[in-house]
Amino acid sequence: MAKRPTFSRGFELTDDQAGSEQELSHATFAKNVRVGENSLWNWPIVWPLLLLTAAIAVLPGASAAETNNDGEMAAMPTADVSFNQDIRPLLSSRCFACHGPDPESREAGLRLDQAHGDEGAIGIAIEPGSIDDSELWNRITTDDESMRMPPADSHLKPFSKKEQQLIRAWIESGANYEDFWAFAPPQRPKTPVVKDKHWSEQPIDLFVLRKLEANGLSPAEEADPRTLVRRVTFDLTGLPPSRDEVRHFAEAYRKSPEIAWEQLVDDLIARPQFGEHMARYWLDLVRFADTNGMHKDFYRNHVAYRDWVIRAFNENLRYDDFLRYQLAGDLYPEPSKDQWIASGFHRLHLIIDRGTALPEESHVKNVLDRVTSVGTAFMGLTVQCAQCHDHKFDPITQKDFFALYGFFNNIDADPETNPRKTVAGLQEPIVRFPTKEQQRELDRLDAQLAQSNDQLQRLTASIESMAMQTKSKASLDAKNRENAVGIEPNADEPAKPEDGKQEDGALAKLKKEQTVLEKRIKELNLQRDAIERSVEKVMVMKEREDVRETFVLIRGQYDAPGEKVDRDVPGFLPPLKKSSQVASRMDLAEWFVAPENPLTARVAVNRFWQSFFGVGLVKTSEDFGNQGEVPSHPELLDELAVSFVKSGWDVKALVKQIAMSKTYRQASHGSPEQFKADPENRLLARGPRYRLDAEMIRDQILMTSGLLSTKMHGPSVKPPQPDGLWEAVSMTGERYVPDSGESIYRRSIYTFWKRAMPPPQMTILNAPIRDACIARRERTNTPSQALLLLNESEYLLAARHLAQTTLAEPRKQRLQFAWETVTAKLPDEQEREIIENLLIDLTHYYQQHPDLANDLCRDLTLDTAKAKAELAAWTVICNTLYNLDITKTKD
Repeated sequence: MAKRPTFSRGFELTDDQAGSEQELSHATFAKNVRVGENSLWNWPIVWPLLLLTAAIAVLPGASAAETNNDGEMAAMPTADVSFNQDIRPLLSSRCFACHGPDPESREAGLRLDQAHGDEGAIGIAIEPGSIDDSELWNRITTDDESMRMPPADSHLKPFSKKEQQLIRAWIESGANYEDFWAFAPPQRPKTPVVKDKHWSEQPIDLFVLRKLEANGLSPAEEADPRTLVRRVTFDLTGLPPSRDEVRHFAEAYRKSPEIAWEQLVDDLIARPQFGEHMARYWLDLVRFADTNGMHKDFYRNHVAYRDWVIRAFNENLRYDDFLRYQLAGDLYPEPSKDQWIASGFHRLHLIIDRGTALPEESHVKNVLDRVTSVGTAFMGLTVQCAQCHDHKFDPITQKDFFALYGFFNNIDADPETNPRKTVAGLQEPIVRFPTKEQQRELDRLDAQLAQSNDQLQRLTASIESMAMQTKSKASLDAKNRENAVGIEPNADEPAKPEDGKQEDGALAKLKKEQTVLEKRIKELNLQRDAIERSVEKVMVMKEREDVRETFVLIRGQYDAPGEKVDRDVPGFLPPLKKSSQVASRMDLAEWFVAPENPLTARVAVNRFWQSFFGVGLVKTSEDFGNQGEVPSHPELLDELAVSFVKSGWDVKALVKQIAMSKTYRQASHGSPEQFKADPENRLLARGPRYRLDAEMIRDQILMTSGLLSTKMHGPSVKPPQPDGLWEAVSMTGERYVPDSGESIYRRSIYTFWKRAMPPPQMTILNAPIRDACIARRERTNTPSQALLLLNESEYLLAARHLAQTTLAEPRKQRLQFAWETVTAKLPDEQEREIIENLLIDLTHYYQQHPDLANDLCRDLTLDTAKAKAELAAWTVICNTLYNLDITKTKD
């Protein structure tokens, strides 16, 4: 049994690589690798192999948020105590549930969320300048458990000593209340004055530098060119740079760093992959999926909406229009195709199967979901908390909630739609978008059908008339004959052949013509149906002509209507301007993008910032309310929000501004002391470093292996995944049938997303299941993540493909080629030595065990055992490179 390798300088296992201590031989590894008939890997590779084969370079990274001895987030240094920054978050987390906006849960007639008024804190619980006379201070510091706040039975953590001192300083300084920062319109702040005049003149950098200097810190040095090009290429396209791109940028950067950097940023933003990458964040936010969710989870077709989002980012659609189209695209006087498609935003909610819930209940659930999605996506507020009662932390009443509800309560749709009866995953209302050619052909067929149907109608009338005449004549002849012999006539007796021969011949001819015409009509309808099936159709929002009344639902129950409410916006925000007596969704959209709206621009720029740094200036990007985190750099947030609006809501300009900043270009390394003082890098004293999202890891592996398809748009695809997963969650026995060919190598944004069983390659690495609006993903480290990256059949196949490409290189250049292809960096001497020793070891082993090499190369045509052993060894090398920390981390 081989010994576990000793880790050299810079070689250590990360948390997600530290697994079983069991050691496996190469034989155990090779035995567990098989190549199936369809190039799918059937047997897993066990993670501890990596412990045996090599401890490959793993760069030390930023740890998870560290805590102090009290189990609280290590606080950043603060100068002056601010109510918004320091005090309001403390009171909100401990006090507002019982002493906040909700009158139903308010205790002792006291509101700590506001200073004055009948129940305001000043004069009741707080005496400015005096802690002795402030009941708040006495209650949070007393040793008497029966008197201490928050009470023990609330299960809330008592105020720590440090927090108590902040509150004390605030009271003694006058207990100054401030309007809540997020509900006041952003104002452009003054340009910061900094000591270091040379670092940068860019506004972002000046605000960051002022904060650093106030805390006795200075920015990190700029990252090296290879790190920079890899970082920004991932952040702007979701993909890694190629070896040629890395080398070209490194050379251009050596000559003129600023020019090279700006040219690179401009080039990346102009690539179509930019839209694919940016759209992925939005699809998380609006819970995009390919199925209904809930119960039977039938297929639902929202492909057009996904592709529109990609196009919108690539075409740099103004963000205000991006919002208008989604909120009210169907309400434009003559909606364009994009406006219709964008209104499908309102159709992304989960759908309950018919028979599972009453139509009325289903309708209410759908509308509630729309309100929640709008609140999260555009307001950055947890408006849904006011569904059953007034919000306990933010000034959103239940009536405010249902006033918003009214805007989305008027869809022209059948609440009893049966998902089983939908066609191609589409549920009314839908809009058709035939191409010019399709429309011409449909018009031609319609004309022929109209003509043929008219002919058939006339022919059928002639046949019926002739048949009646023939029957009447036969009846008359029979009557005459019977009268002649005194016998009662039989009206149903047919005419004798010799009597009706001529008439029968004419009738038969007409019936033959009728049969031919009916056959032609059937053929024309089949042709039309075939074209109609190929016509693009999308699910849209569509208003009923008669406005449905809206009521406050008591306790949020669908069958308990209370007070009638009109469409409106929350009262603590700027008033809504109505274009008619009944406000429309277009009025609401215009309210969102009005200059006085304090939330829309802030929420948007914060999310774009988050996509670069892994965390927003407001960490809780889904919640800008009292329970959310205050901005780390409030003036910078306002600067970005104001400039974003003034730019014409230019998304690409905002993205470029962030990417061009010196703040973004900092190296991500730091001393242990720096990481401990600011583990989440909230002060921005270093560059961003965090694990890539699941889609970026998968797409990177496919791209560097040479397998990634660049095809854009179109139906969602199904890459291979373990058999039986869908069957386990299906009530109809539905099974997952993977695609083949190019489809399985499409970018992850095109992967079919079943809400009941999303792609495990994605969810294991923290992708959401898309049943709710997610503004930020969690990042966890689990053993299953390491096992996935090592054993996933798709990734092993990619490793073999990269190995084949590597073997085409000159022998002395192979290691550098593979390393640089995967990491964008060059291996140092220690890394080279470990990989070379591993390669020798693996090659020798596969030469000694040709059956295992044959298994790895089963579907390939290789002439010699030596070639197979060499490919098998390099496959393991490339698979190991794909499991490096640097490969799955943005540095």
